[in-house]
Amino acid sequence: MADLSQFDPNSVGLLSNNVFGLPFSEEEARLVLLPVPWEVTVSYNNGTARGPEHIFRASFQVDLYDADVKDGWKQGFYMREPDKHLLLRSDYLRKEAELYLKFLTEGGDISENEFLKKTLVDVSNGTKAMNEWVYTQTKALLEKGKLVGLVGGDHSTPLGFFKAIGEHKGEFGILQIDAHCDLRDGYEGFKYSHASIMFNALAEVPQLSKLVQVGIRDYCEEEVDYINNSEGRVVTFFDKRIKERQYDGETWKAICDSIVAALPQQVYISFDIDGLDPKLCPHTGTPVPGGFEAEQVYYLFKQVLASGRKLIGFDLNEVSTSHDEWDANVGARVLFKLCNLLISSNS
Repeated sequence: MADLSQFDPNSVGLLSNNVFGLPFSEEEARLVLLPVPWEVTVSYNNGTARGPEHIFRASFQVDLYDADVKDGWKQGFYMREPDKHLLLRSDYLRKEAELYLKFLTEGGDISENEFLKKTLVDVSNGTKAMNEWVYTQTKALLEKGKLVGLVGGDHSTPLGFFKAIGEHKGEFGILQIDAHCDLRDGYEGFKYSHASIMFNALAEVPQLSKLVQVGIRDYCEEEVDYINNSEGRVVTFFDKRIKERQYDGETWKAICDSIVAALPQQVYISFDIDGLDPKLCPHTGTPVPGGFEAEQVYYLFKQVLASGRKLIGFDLNEVSTSHDEWDANVGARVLFKLCNLLISSNS
């Protein structure tokens, strides 16, 4: 364990330390955060690939006292440096993908364009390599006994982690906080699109028994059909229906109880920041009116743990930093809460 005798949790976060200003090495930390600087298939605004580094910088402003999980940080959080080769690969492929998407939205026929057909192959190979990298990194950390959180990047990034944690932990469910279903089959021609992450997870992770989606408010008919034909494997709490239940007088606690009841014993949280009200994440890739206050989501997470269910891992995605640091500031605080909850659930 790290020597905390000289560390003052009430003082300013030292930039010479790691995430949240904590003085832990990776070996000393119980929880390791894996940044994945990747956003090749984003379909609207970009900036998420540099989300992890901006969240890291903003984290030094986060106070370490959490009224729900006192002293959780003392077990050690550590965030790795973003992989520079992965980031460069993302930047390169993103430029290719932008040309492809521009051609597509202008009504072009990809089958007649040899360059853009090659782009599809390049992006496919790149995303497969990213998925394998994430799988390898998270698998190794889990085998060392570490608790693991993933920090994206866009929402395509955690597929390899889903696979690794399924192999390591067995049957589990995903609690997805999101404005979007992400159930599209190969969105815009990209098999491993950010808009296809849950479609791919359900197809490729046999241990994933249940997907519970909360806050969904932007989706297509294909995705509604998928949910309706899933035989209960996918349960979606649409933002519109949640609001209507509240307008009719139902409490947030009662709604949370129904969400929790849909979850299996082992729960993984996949948190797309655009599940929040866009005033909290105005520069995320695809912001949508509606959504939650951060405290509403934290309350839901508390109810999950209070039910006796176990949190086994999480990802935080789509925190974009293309304009200012507000999104990273919010993202850092969400990340701290997720870290504390994962620690609390595994104490």
